[in-house]
Amino acid sequence: MAKLHTQQTISRIEANFLKKEVPSVQIGDNVKVGVKIIEGSKERVQFYEGTIIAKKNSSINTTITVRKILQGIGIERIFLIHSPKIDSIVVLRSSKVRRSKLYYLRKLKGKASRLKQTFK
Repeated sequence: MAKLHTQQTISRIEANFLKKEVPSVQIGDNVKVGVKIIEGSKERVQFYEGTIIAKKNSSINTTITVRKILQGIGIERIFLIHSPKIDSIVVLRSSKVRRSKLYYLRKLKGKASRLKQTFK
């Protein structure tokens, strides 16, 4: 009984920190994520552009894994969608995928790693 009460309390507290305007992102989308960076007393937004290869849904802990290729090397970064450090998420284009995790893209290079684009 106490465990149920604790879960309800945690859910109520987490609800205050959920972002209201979160874009619907899907696996295979090419996104541009604006990340707030604080350098000394200045704050700026740095953009990270890549393909979403994984998504984990669990209310406030929802994460997306974004993969980009930089100078021939694949770089992956995990973002908490509801984090205050995330300024914006813009979907640049969507792709048709048949998997929930696109980890197979790690082995592919160049044109082989392209995904078929869908138009909404």
